[in-house]
Amino acid sequence: MIRGSCLCGSVGWEIHGPVGNMSHCHCSICRKAHGAPFATYLSTDMDSYRLVTGEGTIRRYESSPGFSRSFCATCGSVVPMRVGEGRIAIPAGCLDDDPGIRPSMHIFAASKAPWHPITDNLPRHNAYSAESTLSEVAPPAGGSAAPGHLHGSCLCGGVAFEINEPFKVVHNCHCGRCRKARAAAHTTNGFISIDGIRFLKGEDLLLSYKVPEAKTYTPTFCRVCGAGMPRLRQETGNAIIPLGSLDGDPGRGAEDHIFAGSKAPWYDITGNLPQFDEMPPAV
Repeated sequence: MIRGSCLCGSVGWEIHGPVGNMSHCHCSICRKAHGAPFATYLSTDMDSYRLVTGEGTIRRYESSPGFSRSFCATCGSVVPMRVGEGRIAIPAGCLDDDPGIRPSMHIFAASKAPWHPITDNLPRHNAYSAESTLSEVAPPAGGSAAPGHLHGSCLCGGVAFEINEPFKVVHNCHCGRCRKARAAAHTTNGFISIDGIRFLKGEDLLLSYKVPEAKTYTPTFCRVCGAGMPRLRQETGNAIIPLGSLDGDPGRGAEDHIFAGSKAPWYDITGNLPQFDEMPPAV
């Protein structure tokens, strides 16, 4: 049995049968939905899947014609969704158990984020698979930023923001909370001052979830589509921007991996960026 759940624990599920291939998806829709550099999914058949709790908490957003993505309305975590006849896609970032399989490929690699390099040796496909003709549908535009400013938006386009200062630092975070919040292998977050971000529209669509046992961790998401959005930390004066929510290239990516000691068992960190088991030492 393989178990999974959202960040707040409202939605929980079990898999009681075999699971299909695990793949990293770099399409722009997954990037927006998860607010992460890529999404990692495995699949199983409906007979092997059992929703244990939280049916009433699940919200769905039709991200492309005939395809709806599911998320928890309380915490924003992406949760399992139907894909095709009799199959369900499982976001690996929300697994509570090691599924016993590992990623086997990158899909929609041609659409990857310009700030995220692929550093492993897994096969890369520019569609769903080498044989697929499935094409990517771009998410709707969220609005226009001022010249020289970096623009970002949610998956449905209801929330839009602009950034008017460069990132102080950008981390790939592997902590369990970030992994659950965005249902991804890791998040990539840029830090700026609160004064460096301005919402253009949709602030009324933002919801936040305060993790009870955490001092400050409060992920923010769009209540319509579930996409991860910037979170403002008034106590520190920082805004934390999920780079997956950006519409443009910030000109830089992550400079390290933090909380690498908490990484998902199914994900291998590759490349040459420094790794820290928790936060890097203060300079």
